[in-house]
Amino acid sequence: MSGPLSHVRVLDLSRIMAGPWSGQILADLGAEVIKVERAGAGDDTRRWGPPYLKDSDGKPTGESGYFLSVNRGKKSVEIDLASAEGQAVVKALAAESDIVLENFKVGTLGRYGLGYEDLKQVNPRLIYCSITGFGQDGPYADEVAYDFMIQAMGGLMSITGAPDGSPGAGPQKVGVPIIDIVTGMYATIAVLAALSERDKSGKGDFIDLAMLDTATAILSNQAMNHLVSGATPVRRGNKHPNIQPQDVFPVRDGHIVLAVGNDEQFQRFAKAIGNPALAEDPRYSTNRERVNNLDRLHPLICERLAEKDLSDWIGIFNAEKVPCGPINSVPMVFDDPQVRHRQMLRDLPHPLSGTVPSVVSPMRFERSALNFDKAPPLLGAHTEEILAALGLSQEDKT
Repeated sequence: MSGPLSHVRVLDLSRIMAGPWSGQILADLGAEVIKVERAGAGDDTRRWGPPYLKDSDGKPTGESGYFLSVNRGKKSVEIDLASAEGQAVVKALAAESDIVLENFKVGTLGRYGLGYEDLKQVNPRLIYCSITGFGQDGPYADEVAYDFMIQAMGGLMSITGAPDGSPGAGPQKVGVPIIDIVTGMYATIAVLAALSERDKSGKGDFIDLAMLDTATAILSNQAMNHLVSGATPVRRGNKHPNIQPQDVFPVRDGHIVLAVGNDEQFQRFAKAIGNPALAEDPRYSTNRERVNNLDRLHPLICERLAEKDLSDWIGIFNAEKVPCGPINSVPMVFDDPQVRHRQMLRDLPHPLSGTVPSVVSPMRFERSALNFDKAPPLLGAHTEEILAALGLSQEDKT
């Protein structure tokens, strides 16, 4: 094992996305992550396809792209949590683990004798992170949640999408399950903080993490825009509510993203488009005035940018150090020279297909190098190994 968490064991009782995303981050960092899956069925996302990974003959396997995106580097154990035998196995694993991740409905694992108070009895140093839609208490605590509905309830969809009155207007979700992903990241931060605190106190902890809380927290500048002004943030399409010009602009052969972040950059931008006087105009010389006068500024920019192709403007803006970029499709991302140089896409060995492509962790360590050599596991692939290490047999898990 390598990586900064090679001394840590994680018992991952979670499924779908938020908990497994945290487990995958911890696995990337070198932790041993034991993924407990429902006997005979496994994580729900194994069936969330198509698409499915193809075997060496080009035929679809039972491994969905969704599952493969979030379970790299883990060990899979099939256990029936509803059986006394399965519960005993989980307790034995918890006794030798540092962290537990779970995202069952509130109270479910407690009914199985696998809640925090139960597992704390077998391991007082255990860090137990419970991820739910709405938290352990409150009027919604017993409700089921999915990313899509929390994007809506948490306000994100009210500020995402084309503005009212424009083509395609209406609320939009983000194109990836962003609440699940960010909740998983918060979970990782939380368990690592608790792990650090345990070094001082010698005690474990219980972490109550809610998806709606996460959605509320990441409203960030939009939340504060409302709280300091009293105004309700609205959908602005690609226009930034606080900084201009930041938007998608049409060029002669497509579109370009501009992310001009300060007054000095705007001066360089005005020079680059051949209209340096824009930066001297008091209506546009400061960001405050550019935001206030965007209705006048935006058409002026569009008129100039329509004169050249995307590649021309990319070259011109890069030369002037003006932040900009193309709008890449997903295949174009993986063909981008910087992404290729950073080796963000790697092939991992897989028992069904020979190899499986994997988008790896963006974290880079100088001393504690991360290894990416373990593909997402087949269902129950490590059951025998894990049970044998506990002195148990296959019959002891059901």
